[in-house]
Amino acid sequence: MYCNRIPKPGTLAVRLIIPFFSIFLVAHWQNPVEDSGNYITGEHNTVIRKDIYSEVPWLSGIRPKNENNKDIVISGVTAPTDVFCSVPGRLSLLSSTSKYKVTVAEVQRRLSPPECLNASLLGGVLRRAKSKNGGRSLREKLEKIGLSLPAGRRKAANVTLLTSLVEGEAIRLARDFGYLCETEFPARQCAEYTCRQYTDPTEQHTRKNMILATKQLLKELVDLLNQDRSPLGNARPQLILEQGIQRHLTHFSLITHGFGSPAVAAALTAVQNYLNEMLKYLDKNYPSQNSQVSSANQLDSTGKAKSEKDENRRE
Repeated sequence: MYCNRIPKPGTLAVRLIIPFFSIFLVAHWQNPVEDSGNYITGEHNTVIRKDIYSEVPWLSGIRPKNENNKDIVISGVTAPTDVFCSVPGRLSLLSSTSKYKVTVAEVQRRLSPPECLNASLLGGVLRRAKSKNGGRSLREKLEKIGLSLPAGRRKAANVTLLTSLVEGEAIRLARDFGYLCETEFPARQCAEYTCRQYTDPTEQHTRKNMILATKQLLKELVDLLNQDRSPLGNARPQLILEQGIQRHLTHFSLITHGFGSPAVAAALTAVQNYLNEMLKYLDKNYPSQNSQVSSANQLDSTGKAKSEKDENRRE
């Protein structure tokens, strides 16, 4: 019976040879000199051939997997434009769920001021299931791409509904909001209703001047917001505005994840449409008053209104 426990010579040889053969293969595949285009950088500056697991059949069982049991690429050098993960949208209907790619740069923005998210909040944003070691697992994954998330960190900003949105979904929300402001806001109906509350003909001259002045001020603010070049997604646009004002616009963009400036600009555009409809109403119902306003508010080459005193001086 004791002799039956002794492995056969052939089996013993196989058990001894396979480990040495494995070491030889790994050393061969990790050679960084030849065929460098088929290699990727490992965690500790090692080089691992991309297709080693598929070319060596008995290594296929130890191919690295992520939490979704999908193949992952081991990489120690990560670009900001690389995709960290994809998350389902929170605002989509179940019948049309959209997924949004979250880049390494976006994760870095969420960990930096003004938000400074902790592991719990970041895990919620990235839709990671809660688990006993979820925070540690997330920190380890972030360390692999060069991002640090200390344990016990406290958030810096107040949590709002926008905190749960990734940049892709926030930008889409702003775009849809702008479309609805442009197409569905009842600018004409609101303008006509307001104008009917002020029917004194002697006031129309003053009211139209106020409308024109308001339009000019709103246009200046909308133009400023349209020049905002805050970083979003993979984009790092060239700055147009001075750093002093761009810094504050970037803060607003970071805290709203790209929703802020486009949404405000869309709302102001709706107000401009409202003012335009008021002018149309006044032109239609008070033509004599409007002719006086137009002559009194002629614009010079710089866009400023000419006064009657300026005209008299020229004469």
